[in-house]
Amino acid sequence: MSSLSPTSDNLWNQVWETIRANFNHSPNSLTLNTTFILGAPPTAGRKRRERSREHLTPEEVAKLLEATKLPGASRNPERDYCIMLLMFRHGLRVSEVCNLKLSDVDLEQKVFHVKRLKNCASGDHPLFNGEPRAIQAWLKERTKMHPHCNTLFVSERRKPLSRSMVFEMVKRIGAAAGLADLNIHPHMLRHACGYNLINHGADVRIVQSFLGHRSIQSTVIYTQLAPGRFTNLY
Repeated sequence: MSSLSPTSDNLWNQVWETIRANFNHSPNSLTLNTTFILGAPPTAGRKRRERSREHLTPEEVAKLLEATKLPGASRNPERDYCIMLLMFRHGLRVSEVCNLKLSDVDLEQKVFHVKRLKNCASGDHPLFNGEPRAIQAWLKERTKMHPHCNTLFVSERRKPLSRSMVFEMVKRIGAAAGLADLNIHPHMLRHACGYNLINHGADVRIVQSFLGHRSIQSTVIYTQLAPGRFTNLY
């Protein structure tokens, strides 16, 4: 596996401590303060539905994850919970999570390789509290399906997940969580990662490396929109 190139060891220590402090508890009791941008691309021949707002409260994010366990909300609760947890914790795009391979995950070392798209930098991420357990729960279900592919996440037809499947899954679970009016989009989970890290004191350069941004300008948006940036002014 390749590794990220942090600006300094001290900064990496800072961001890992920030993330661990935020995630070292039950994944169902997430503490977030996030704002979201970017919506789903317009679909040809169909008017795009506008969101009522572009951010989720901490309670709403927790509801989204918890809703995977509601009867009828998910076709595969273990898979869908694991997908959304990793997307949020590691800022994964839809295509990035769909492209994850079994070989990208090392549960023994508690690390997995993130292959970034859109010319972003790839690298290894540690698996944080609750993530190995979520992956193991999904792999147990995956084994029963006997899929003929090497992608980490597969559909009920035992084939690699498509982007549209993940879009539909997030929409369906969002509705089950009582969040249909927010018109939730999967990319919100990537933005949630950036906003959450900035709000909890992570250096912007570390967030840039963590999300794989080539340009710092792609990361600065999180500092501009994160309300936590004013907390310690006085």
